[in-house]
Amino acid sequence: MSPLAQFKDDSGNWLTGASFYTLLALVFLTMAIIYGLPKLTKAVPASLTGILVVFGIVTLFGIETKTVGDIASIQGGFPPFHMPVVPFTLETLMLILPYAAIVAGVGLIESLLTLNIVDEITETRGRGNKEAVAQGVANILSGVFSGMGGFAMIGQSLINVSNGARARLSGIVAAVMLLVFVMFGSGLIERVPMAALTGLMIMVAIGTFEWASLKTFTKMPKSDIFVMIMVTLVTVVLHNLALAVIIGVIIAALVFAWDNAKRIRARKSIDNNGVKHYEIYSPFFFGSVSAFNEKFDVLNDPDEVIIDFVECRVVDMSAIEALNKITERYQKVGKKVHLKHLSPDCKKLLKNAVEIIDVNVLEDPTYKVVVDDF
Repeated sequence: MSPLAQFKDDSGNWLTGASFYTLLALVFLTMAIIYGLPKLTKAVPASLTGILVVFGIVTLFGIETKTVGDIASIQGGFPPFHMPVVPFTLETLMLILPYAAIVAGVGLIESLLTLNIVDEITETRGRGNKEAVAQGVANILSGVFSGMGGFAMIGQSLINVSNGARARLSGIVAAVMLLVFVMFGSGLIERVPMAALTGLMIMVAIGTFEWASLKTFTKMPKSDIFVMIMVTLVTVVLHNLALAVIIGVIIAALVFAWDNAKRIRARKSIDNNGVKHYEIYSPFFFGSVSAFNEKFDVLNDPDEVIIDFVECRVVDMSAIEALNKITERYQKVGKKVHLKHLSPDCKKLLKNAVEIIDVNVLEDPTYKVVVDDF
């Protein structure tokens, strides 16, 4: 969407006539060079070649087109050391906290996405924790040098990698050269046609898109398709990547809970002593309580019942409450229940959460239940 904005004038209207076709031709020329040059040779960076060729054509023939300088000036100086002049109080912290959290969230998300994409291209494995810590420290130091916060950018990183960069030195060189351009080469950079940068960014967008996902789109679960579409729409409409990711995680978590709630099963058998066994498997949590209760035939079961959780993990307090209620139902009709393979956490909560019956708990495993302390 950002490159397409270059096809509009200052009033926000789409370009028409010669200016539109000139810009379009230069953009397509840049894209053709970036696409075709690597097929001929990789000795020179395709993106840099595309920018230089378009820059040379515009300069040589005096073509009137929008340049970087028409958008904004990039001239600047060396960043001075400067402590922020703000009151270091709780009120100040609460004022900036929402915006800081959003920016930090977006920064971390895009940095880790960039790291993942670069790892796939270079067949390496980066360290996400190290990246996050380094980014946080760098942004703190940036603040005391009158700078803005920053993070890894997918577009710029792909340009760097596609031009042969593989080592950390490439990022350092890019940062140093950017500083040089801002301090000493702004006059030259501001003459670069926006058409060249527009074509470059369109090619980056094409290269970033996961085209293989279109082939598997109809084969994916509907829930995954819904999450993908929803996150995309939120990102495009609201221009808020952090919010889109949060919404996507919430939807994915709810779908996961729903799917697991439907999977709870019970194997039923009666042994030689007339004791009925219920072997529960799959996670047992708030979403699967209703399905769990439907597995038992309290009135028609024998006088002694064993509910075995060897292949089931009791996850939360809602599941504990469901266990309390099912044992209550058996007690009311004078039947005895044994709960087998429950953790010490479950045993404690069954005795302390609600005062109901004496439950026999056998062969306890060691996992924890996610509940508040009582």
